[in-house]
Amino acid sequence: MPQQAETTETTAGEQPEARTEQAPKTFASLDPRNGNVLAEYPIQGEQEVRAAVDAARAAAQWWNALGFDGRKQWLLDWKKSMARDGEQLAALVAAETGKPYDDALLELMLAIEHLDWAAKNAGKVLKRRKVPSGLVSANQASSVGYEPMGVVGVIGPWNYPVYTPMGSISYALAAGNTVVFKPSELTPGVAVWLADKWKALVPNQPVLQVVTGDGSTGAALVSAGVDKIAFTGSAATGKRVMAACAETLTPLVVEAGGKDAMLVDADANLDEAAGFAVFGAMGNAGQTCAGVERIYVVDSAYDEFVRLVAEKSKVLRPGPRDAAYGPMTMTSQSDVVRGHVQDALDKGGSAVVGGLDSIKDGYVGPIVLTGVPEDSTAIREETFGPTVVINKVASLDEAVTKANGTTFGLGASIFTKDATKAMQVADKLRAGVVTIGSVLGFAGVAALPFGGVGDSGFGRIHGADGLREFSRVKSIARQRFAAPLNLLTMQRKSRDMKISAWMLKNRHGR
Repeated sequence: MPQQAETTETTAGEQPEARTEQAPKTFASLDPRNGNVLAEYPIQGEQEVRAAVDAARAAAQWWNALGFDGRKQWLLDWKKSMARDGEQLAALVAAETGKPYDDALLELMLAIEHLDWAAKNAGKVLKRRKVPSGLVSANQASSVGYEPMGVVGVIGPWNYPVYTPMGSISYALAAGNTVVFKPSELTPGVAVWLADKWKALVPNQPVLQVVTGDGSTGAALVSAGVDKIAFTGSAATGKRVMAACAETLTPLVVEAGGKDAMLVDADANLDEAAGFAVFGAMGNAGQTCAGVERIYVVDSAYDEFVRLVAEKSKVLRPGPRDAAYGPMTMTSQSDVVRGHVQDALDKGGSAVVGGLDSIKDGYVGPIVLTGVPEDSTAIREETFGPTVVINKVASLDEAVTKANGTTFGLGASIFTKDATKAMQVADKLRAGVVTIGSVLGFAGVAALPFGGVGDSGFGRIHGADGLREFSRVKSIARQRFAAPLNLLTMQRKSRDMKISAWMLKNRHGR
């Protein structure tokens, strides 16, 4: 049976190191549920990647010239084409990732909402607008506009192979850029399907192209002269990508995972909160960057909350089909989960659901840990599996301190009936996105930007900020009439400088 190209991936979307030995020319996409080969794909090298970027740069002239309205129509046609055959794409996502079909279909639905929003709102967000010139420069007519960057390289993940990269692709295209997309080698078929849908609409304009391969292909894309890179993966790989981008001052947006915390107050609806906790921790086999990995519960609600989470987790069973969730998409991730669970138990934590024996044959059963010390890897590092730690705190203030205690800062969630308190707590959390009363509630809100801080990355996708992320700002000042005080000259008059000094003191010195 053909073997998949060697990988050193450790988190979603991480691109493996380029190999020095003789590399194969193709790799196999495998179904993680049974190891069956789904298809073979080429490992595209530097020459092929550069050719794709060159073709994208030529197509960018046509794409940019269409303007916002012209691009909107093509993007909406692309959206319709994907939606009409959505069941086919969902089946492919399920096959390449192992996730349940329903989860795959939901992922597509969310991605389509973002594509629709980006297409319809790009003109409104990015069109040139007037800005005030101020008193001193009242003779200037000032405006700000946004232009396409050119060619955007997108390096996508395997855990959400449609929703996550489309969060960059949709907004980059709507902003007027062309895109070269390098998917994870675990999910190449999904990317090729998306690009084929575009090609069927516009066969002679390679506005969206896919290059398949391993880490060497991703490295080639970074160095191929693109105008921006959008990367999703681990913080470690993100730093290497950033270092490569620094050589050519290529701008970069990074989404690098999280260690997302849930905060539960004593007055929360505990049954509802527990349901969201299990969804955020166990859904997609826990392979969700902005899900739930740590939970801090105020002491008076702790025992009941733990009981409810345990009760809801125990009934879940992973499996190849008709199960709560599927296998670990990347089998080596099971070793990371095992290491974190072992460390939590070795340092005094307890497993109230599952344990080390839950990890076997590529599947990980639900694992709920309690009383885990804050220095454990299960608290401080991204586990990316169907596990969750629940720890007791004296107050929400203590919960905030502990939630902010890692180097990550992607997502967080709050459960309390006090809306004012919830907003105050949200303001204190070091996270790019906070949900109140839900988990992942932001994902379908296309107007909300998404991204992290610290080891969770920087920059934003989605929403107006996502459109601007893939745009160059251009400011224009047009002199409408001669300035009453002529200061932009080498022959300034003494009178003008005296008036300027008086204005400075009286306008800003009081």
